[in-house]
Amino acid sequence: MTVKFSKDHEWVDIADHQAATVGITLHAQDALGDVVFVDLPAVGTTFTQGDVAGVVESVKAAADVYMPITGEVVEVNEALRADPSLANSDPMGAGWFFKVRVTDLTQFDALMDEPAYADFAKNA
Repeated sequence: MTVKFSKDHEWVDIADHQAATVGITLHAQDALGDVVFVDLPAVGTTFTQGDVAGVVESVKAAADVYMPITGEVVEVNEALRADPSLANSDPMGAGWFFKVRVTDLTQFDALMDEPAYADFAKNA
């Protein structure tokens, strides 16, 4: 697993080189509390890094989900749409949000690795 993290608390895994998997971090789901709804992007939609690609709502707040890398959405997690609590119970696994065909791998390289994100999240 090759995972990097954004300053907006999304993670990106490009393990299969066909599409990058995107979700929210453990820190983000902790801050949100119990997730009750997710608004996922439409398959085929192209986003630029930093664009709002979805929304996650919890019992405490709603937060935008930002696109951590430029690309086209090729799949969304329908299981998450049906059971938003997956974002809490398994945010780095079954609680993934969408998959993206990456158009600029240099953006991925510029994201934080796990130790850098852990330091960043301590102060967030």
